[in-house]
Amino acid sequence: MSLERKFSADKKQLTVVADEVFDFGKVQDFRVAFSTDIEDVEEVTIDLHKTAYMDSSALGMLLNMQKLLSGKVSTFKITNTRPQVLKILQIARFDKKFEIS
Repeated sequence: MSLERKFSADKKQLTVVADEVFDFGKVQDFRVAFSTDIEDVEEVTIDLHKTAYMDSSALGMLLNMQKLLSGKVSTFKITNTRPQVLKILQIARFDKKFEIS
């Protein structure tokens, strides 16, 4: 898997660290990253500190994740965004759906 997963000690927070390129090629890996072993997860954070490029399919993956987990997970965050990625997220108005930092 090209995405890294990290759980907090109490398993209530899942962090998924995306690669430098977050695009359609990551669909399956991303789905597995956010949907397996998450029984206790209350918060999902997508860490984009490595991500220099994301396309519209990555935006779709984020929305799909939120839709699929919305009844189970209460908080969705996107963190460590580079300026060019932050601009994409803001243009797409993701700041209305996710906590972004």
